[in-house]
Amino acid sequence: MSSPQSALHPVFLQGIRSLSRLQSFRKAFTLNSTEANNENASTETAVATTETAVAAAEPKVNACRREISIEIPADIVKKETDSIVAKYSKLANVPGFRKGKVPSGVIRQKFAEDIKSEMVEALIPRHFREEADRQKLVPISQPRIIDMHVHEGEALHFKADFEVLPEFDIAGYLDVKPEAAEINVTDEEVEAALNNLREQHSTYTGVDEERPLQDGDFAQVSFKGTAKEEGAEPVEIDEVMVEIGGTNTIQDFSDNLRGAKVGEERAFDVTYPEGFADERLSGKTLHYLVAIKGIKTKSMPELNDDLAKELGEEFKTIDDLRTRIRAGMTAEKTHQAEHKAKDKLVETLVDKFEFDVPDALVEQQIDMRLDRGFRALAAQGMRTEDIKKMDFSRLRDGQREAARREVKASLILSKIAETENISVTDEEMNQEFEGIAQQMKQPVETIRARLTQDGAVDRIRERIRTDKAIEHLYRRSA
Repeated sequence: MSSPQSALHPVFLQGIRSLSRLQSFRKAFTLNSTEANNENASTETAVATTETAVAAAEPKVNACRREISIEIPADIVKKETDSIVAKYSKLANVPGFRKGKVPSGVIRQKFAEDIKSEMVEALIPRHFREEADRQKLVPISQPRIIDMHVHEGEALHFKADFEVLPEFDIAGYLDVKPEAAEINVTDEEVEAALNNLREQHSTYTGVDEERPLQDGDFAQVSFKGTAKEEGAEPVEIDEVMVEIGGTNTIQDFSDNLRGAKVGEERAFDVTYPEGFADERLSGKTLHYLVAIKGIKTKSMPELNDDLAKELGEEFKTIDDLRTRIRAGMTAEKTHQAEHKAKDKLVETLVDKFEFDVPDALVEQQIDMRLDRGFRALAAQGMRTEDIKKMDFSRLRDGQREAARREVKASLILSKIAETENISVTDEEMNQEFEGIAQQMKQPVETIRARLTQDGAVDRIRERIRTDKAIEHLYRRSA
């Protein structure tokens, strides 16, 4: 006997496979030197190297944006500068002077731009944080430093442009009710499930007589498929079963193998439709050389009490099995209906409350969505070089609105969780770590340490918290 699963190789099957929290904020400070004078240009460029791309981007008009002006007194600038000069004096190697004995005047002249850059990098972050704290502002994006003015002997002036979480009201969120769903499992669905069980317990028997393949037969074949254009990899399988005329078999295989006998070879082309289950074959044409090694027929068990008993000691009759199947299908439909209702609940909340969301969070959510998509494509066999050829700008634009709604939903649910005093217990976090550890097949403590190091623990906690908020709303309103 051969396993019926061998008849399900993706080369022969038709169908479409669909592709299915926020990353840590970077802390670098960026400078926009477009409005600075020439005297400050080199200093600003040095500081801006860590985040050049962000510094070059013009901020969008967004209610989440804030801009604060900061002045660092001249005496503080002088003190920091003198400290840096003293450090350079001890460490610098200057021809004509012993190490540690270089006059400060020489140091200031020779390393003027380096000293200025280091002073700016030391003072701006510190005084930005102090001023943000004083104004009770909590930045969630890296600040853009603009209009910076640095002159020897004077105070250091600059402006910082950044984003904060939005302020919004969720009054009336309890008025949003989940949609009621009618759960119904039909007799036809139960019988279809029973037939699937019969399929799974089918047996396959070799055909001894010499005769050609016909509809209903399972051909034991080996094959080699050669791509007829670039971008499609060759396919080669030593042994697999193909159901001739089967509903899940691509028609080209049935048509070209029907009538063949054991020992024969058939050569033919197959063009796979766009959206084919195996992304490596989608839209491609392959030339196949198929060798018929054997013919088998399938026998399905009778739908009776014996089949029920074979499937479990708890089943005495086929009706017992029907009852269990109906209960399982009812539970699955209930779960799907709840999931759909919760999604609709969140969508309604997003539509109900209007407010701006931070661009930084949207961009990070886009990154996450694209990362998931690329991982899915790679898992389906798409080559890295093909992924790199994709239009990333267009892909990002295509993800923007969905990402914006996801961020907005997260902010709403977080506020609802706060209003409802919903929290995440240590036990719930431990369960999450254990689940990840089982999935990754690694010790729990290893997973916990890695997630802590990556800054992912707070994101996981917030995800669980928002999930609990959705569940709370659903159960309260259902």
